[in-house]
Amino acid sequence: MPQRNWLITGVSSGLGRALAQAVIAAGDRVTGTVRSAQAAAEIGALHPSWAVARVLDVTEFSAADRIVDEVMREVGPIDILVNNAGYTFAGSVEEATFADIRAQFETNYFGAINLIKAVLPSMRTRRQGHILNVSSMAGFVTPGGIGIYGASKLALESTSEALAHELRPFGINVTVIVPGAFRTQLGHSRRSAPSSIPDYLPQNQARNEFLSAYSDSQRGDPSKAAAVILQVAGAKTPPHRLVIGPDAVDAVLTKLHEIEAETRAWEEISRGTDLDVVRPSTGIPAA
Repeated sequence: MPQRNWLITGVSSGLGRALAQAVIAAGDRVTGTVRSAQAAAEIGALHPSWAVARVLDVTEFSAADRIVDEVMREVGPIDILVNNAGYTFAGSVEEATFADIRAQFETNYFGAINLIKAVLPSMRTRRQGHILNVSSMAGFVTPGGIGIYGASKLALESTSEALAHELRPFGINVTVIVPGAFRTQLGHSRRSAPSSIPDYLPQNQARNEFLSAYSDSQRGDPSKAAAVILQVAGAKTPPHRLVIGPDAVDAVLTKLHEIEAETRAWEEISRGTDLDVVRPSTGIPAA
């Protein structure tokens, strides 16, 4: 297989770093986005020729086109885009400020869309490419306290589904990566809403204690997740949605069963909402 060019956002740590290392080990080239010059130097040190880093805050929308143009001039066309950059916002919906909500969507959703729009003209012209958007099981199974985070990931999943249909005629694949809990720094980069309403205080305390304890005890191995993503990127017919981690598989399957059971329970009522069709000749409602 010829050497491929990857663009991965958020490679300074966690899944992004593990994926960058796996890509290089497989003999491909990677350009990773980071948010500091120090992190860029660390990525560049992974391989003298096959690893390049660019300092980019994905919320700086005017910079994405420039970065993509630089990468294509210096490295070549981007074959695979991985939208991995993001953070977790925790807090009840009522307590979250609109500034908090907008900031979450600016990074997790609009930042990804911005990179997609930057790489698509080249991919579409070449009639090839693969876009992988990193979501979360919280986008499908969302407990209380992370509804804004889950919404940003679910929005990315929904857009990815439409995008897959739009790009299929051009030979471009779209895959949503739905990871469970992996041993990354995502918990340490968590931002939280102020606990401003006393009624939510017990929930907030319990959630914060759980997340703090959980941040360094996740069962998932980022290097194994990276190996799976690498395998998907090389598949002739990659999946549209890839759930990674036994916890994520269990949570998604349980949710699907719950949705089916609830839909079946209300099926007869739900199906009885069509307009009554009247036969013009008799005035009798059609069966």
